[in-house]
Amino acid sequence: MAESHAQNKAKLIAETRRRFEAEYVTDKPDKYDPRDVERLQQDDNWVESYLCWRHDAVDETLKMIDESFQWRKEMAVHDLTEASIPKWLLEIGGIYLHGYDKEGNKLLWIRVKYHVKDNKTILDKKKLIAFWLERYAKRENGKPITVMFDLSETGINSIDMDFVRFIINCFKVYYPKYLSKIVIFDMPWIMNAAFKIVKSWLGPEAVSLLKFTNKHEVQDYVSVEYLPPHMGGTDPFKYSYPPLVDDDFQTPLCENGPVASEDEASSKEDTESDGKEILEAVFNEEQVAGLKKINLTESTSKAEENEKVDSKTKAFKKPLSVFKGPLLHISPAEELYFGSIDSGEKKSLIVLTNVTKNIVAFKVRTTAPEKYRVKPSNSSCDPGASIDIVVSPHGGVAVSAQDRFLIMAAEMEQTSGTGPAELAQFWKEVPRSKVMEHRLRCHTVESSKPTSLTLKDGAFNVSDKTSEDMCLQFANSRRENDCSPP
Repeated sequence: MAESHAQNKAKLIAETRRRFEAEYVTDKPDKYDPRDVERLQQDDNWVESYLCWRHDAVDETLKMIDESFQWRKEMAVHDLTEASIPKWLLEIGGIYLHGYDKEGNKLLWIRVKYHVKDNKTILDKKKLIAFWLERYAKRENGKPITVMFDLSETGINSIDMDFVRFIINCFKVYYPKYLSKIVIFDMPWIMNAAFKIVKSWLGPEAVSLLKFTNKHEVQDYVSVEYLPPHMGGTDPFKYSYPPLVDDDFQTPLCENGPVASEDEASSKEDTESDGKEILEAVFNEEQVAGLKKINLTESTSKAEENEKVDSKTKAFKKPLSVFKGPLLHISPAEELYFGSIDSGEKKSLIVLTNVTKNIVAFKVRTTAPEKYRVKPSNSSCDPGASIDIVVSPHGGVAVSAQDRFLIMAAEMEQTSGTGPAELAQFWKEVPRSKVMEHRLRCHTVESSKPTSLTLKDGAFNVSDKTSEDMCLQFANSRRENDCSPP
């Protein structure tokens, strides 16, 4: 059934591309930005996002793409930069990205009290919204966003229905499938009539995405760590510019050091190997002899591979999904899977493969540096080589869907050294335009079903499924429901 669904989706994507080219592009090639037309022909996810929002109705999808592409060219979204936005508008802190909701979706903050209706500045404010959304879309392709309308301390002068309608249209037409929900905080009674109009703009299917909240209810959607004090939260964040507010990625604990305290006695060779061997070591013969033999109907070699562990870290198969970047292939492609506390599979693995002809320097950063240890977190990868990075929650802390990891990579000159001092200097000098970035979310696989597997032959229990087994089961179920409209 899943295969049939995938085949049908592929046919719809192909039909959408063919008809858009024939019915919309051929007669008026200058109507759209050629970069958007090219991307539509190459990016299946982008076409699928329009189809999903229009319930796979190709005629309606084509109209939506036409409107979206015209707007994208008119706003010149591909070329929007900080220089495109007046500095005072960036400094005031009325619109910015920061933090995550409880489902792990990025928060787009709109502090309405800083907005005053003014026809002279409305275009610049719309450009600022487009700038943040396009910046986010390029980094987090297809991942939803939660809009935080903060109406605290807001007066009637801040009400601008044209601006609100523009924001609604951004998610209805220009960035389909990106809206998770709109959380409206502390709305004054005088604005009730205005937001009845907003509901009509959203339409019956999306109106359920509006969440009206006060100081207590807002915590149903965003945890206190990402809420400011006036919302009952504990987030110490204070907006300032420059620089641009971004994902607040920081260096994790024990950069290039042991994964956890129990590894501190590891040999110097293991430390300097950047973790390449940490998942390949096996028990010595005496330890192996003490393990129970597992006889599966599958090949013996696969069973033996699953049994291999080193004296400190359980071995697990490498993740299968791959993000194919210009410098590195990164696996997994989107999410790091951690087992629940009960499962025992607390560590997760990132595999980097250098696909260039030069040495690639990389470093790993996280939004929760106090919670994770990463080994290695700042190193380099030789041409054609692969490096395993082990991510370990520190001190038994709980993994959160709000946590993010950022992998940064850049090519090095052939003559460059790769020691700590050389790498530090390299990252100071490398232009931002030369740096590849990729983000990963965190996910905890809960044991909703019994985790023990009983086999008839041998009558034994396997109490710890590998994290990848759980990952694949979860990913398959998500794939089948990925296109459900809001």
